[in-house]
Amino acid sequence: MPHTARQILVTSALPYANGQIHIGHLVEYIQTDVWVRYLKLNQHEVYYVGADDTHGTPIMLRAEKEGITPKELITRVWGEHKRDFDAFGISFDNFYTTDSPENQELSNEIYLNLQKNGLIAEREIEQYYDPEKEMFLSDRFIKGECPKCHTPDQYGDSCEHCGATYAPTDLIKPYSALSGATPIRKKSLHYFFKLSDERCESFLRDWVQGLAQVEATNKMREWLGEGAEHKLSDWDISRDAPYFGFEIPNAPGKYFYVWLDAPVGYYASFKNLCAAKNLNFNDWVKADSTTEQYHFIGKDILYFHTLFWPAMLKFSGLRTPTNVFAHGFLTVDGAKMSKSRGTFITADSYIQTGMNPEWLRYYFAAKLNASMEDLDLNFNDFIARTNSDLVGKYVNIASRAAGFLVKRFEGRVLDSAMNVELLQTLRAAQSNIGALYEARESGKAMRAIMELADQVNVFIDSNKPWDLAKDPAKTDELHAVCSVCVEAFRILSVYLSPVMPNTAAKAYAFLNIGAQNWDDVHTPLQSANAINAYSHMMTRVEDKQIDALIAANKTEEAAPVAIAAPTKAAPAAAESNIIGIDDFVKVDLRIAKIVDCQAVEGSTKLLQLTLDVGEATTRNVFSGIAAAYKPEDLIGKLTVMVANLAPRKMKFGISEGMVLCASGNDDGLYLLEPNAGAQAGMRIS
Repeated sequence: MPHTARQILVTSALPYANGQIHIGHLVEYIQTDVWVRYLKLNQHEVYYVGADDTHGTPIMLRAEKEGITPKELITRVWGEHKRDFDAFGISFDNFYTTDSPENQELSNEIYLNLQKNGLIAEREIEQYYDPEKEMFLSDRFIKGECPKCHTPDQYGDSCEHCGATYAPTDLIKPYSALSGATPIRKKSLHYFFKLSDERCESFLRDWVQGLAQVEATNKMREWLGEGAEHKLSDWDISRDAPYFGFEIPNAPGKYFYVWLDAPVGYYASFKNLCAAKNLNFNDWVKADSTTEQYHFIGKDILYFHTLFWPAMLKFSGLRTPTNVFAHGFLTVDGAKMSKSRGTFITADSYIQTGMNPEWLRYYFAAKLNASMEDLDLNFNDFIARTNSDLVGKYVNIASRAAGFLVKRFEGRVLDSAMNVELLQTLRAAQSNIGALYEARESGKAMRAIMELADQVNVFIDSNKPWDLAKDPAKTDELHAVCSVCVEAFRILSVYLSPVMPNTAAKAYAFLNIGAQNWDDVHTPLQSANAINAYSHMMTRVEDKQIDALIAANKTEEAAPVAIAAPTKAAPAAAESNIIGIDDFVKVDLRIAKIVDCQAVEGSTKLLQLTLDVGEATTRNVFSGIAAAYKPEDLIGKLTVMVANLAPRKMKFGISEGMVLCASGNDDGLYLLEPNAGAQAGMRIS
């Protein structure tokens, strides 16, 4: 079907270079990648770019803690992120970094143009300053007593206990979360983007009309207010040294706040790609450009992408986004992702435990739509849907027909069977499925494709090729049925290819054809081209794989650890091993009964203990006490264990705690045993 090729630039939000990619991130990257792949199948000129978001105080502090430079840190994390994106088939045309010469050049250019247009203001503000770290503190690095409910150790902008919001200067007994020092108030000159300027507000009121999502439009209208009511505040775009980022032109010691240069990183990544591909960058980004530009983001950063970003572009002489598409948050089994429950799942752990990335790509695609509603990864549903749809319905079509075609007909289809009614129905669905992909309604697209797969499987069950193969008089009928099945499999593979590119590539190799474009569904297989022998393309998801994935991610979820406000009477932490009562009560000590004990094959040091700690299930703990105790002597004894120690993945299995032993100068080990009367599960305090 002829169409006019479009020029389209697509981005996903930039992952921060201070942590791992996890499945919550992958919702967005998979959604974007599916959309991009569909557009490319239609032979549009599409570029999908991304980058690591690399600047800011957290990066600087983490690098300092690790004893490396910020550049060394972001280089290492970039490699980890790229590895994970590649593993999940995220097809960036360029994955770059915001710490690049292109980004510095573009950030400077945008800032100077905004300044020229009278949209940069200078103001002196008062902030808390850490005299020990010699740096200004953002809200997240200041703690103290809530001025409303007097709960200690609350952050500088809001109280987690009572929900009150306040200024950092309102905190009682404030202290630096970095050093524990009492901060002082200090004034500094800051630079602001004047978002409150009536030119910005007027532009944004018009621009909001073009947003595709009703929820986003309504949220923007709420932020903008009605009529002459101004709700937008100017945006502080500067930070003081020390800071890892770009220094502001003509402002020594002042740096662009990370949220200014991060979105500019979209253009910097594309500019880097343009240089490599000899594209005209200005043709794509200048205000009069006719290209399309789309940003996929999470709904939590809608404010930046629908207010600051388009206004910055508009008044610096660049084109504004065609649209911004926001998605909701991911929950796992109906709850927020949790490290203690093993549901805060990293992309790398998913790969390392042997899970197929395309299982998750399909599951997310089947759950996503064009709205901002949240989605849930339910593991029971994940197993059932993946096994039923991908193995039982889709892959099964090829496996049920290919053997007969290869063995009986040299792998060649019957040309006269290539236009039967079933295949016409499958091809006629192309327009509807394509429209659903274009509209980001991938869930509806997956349902439409699986309904077609159901029709093909009904066709197979009705015609029973296994029975036809037994009757020599029905050889032609067998040839026709198997040919229809294999062609149907090809069409379904094209429809699923934006979601499952690797599986589609296997399908094309099996069919002995090249990569398919969207319109190739109308070009059937031919007898002149023999298919190859079928080999299995996808395995089923097993319960034990999900168990292993959760176990690999299960750690004790650490609560934020506050640095205690120093007092004259208390020695500094570096000078003493003394802990406070608050530290002690974090350790969950319990009575444990050893219900079983075994030697560990392959280890001379470890015993494997099965412990009853008063829970519904027993705990598995490995302990290095084999030299001191025989396994049979410990069964039935009581001991003491640390019950809230993070599970540890060992060579021999997962250890879910630690038993306590005493040791002295004689190198002996003595398992702690409570007095008579103690019972399994009792807490020690």
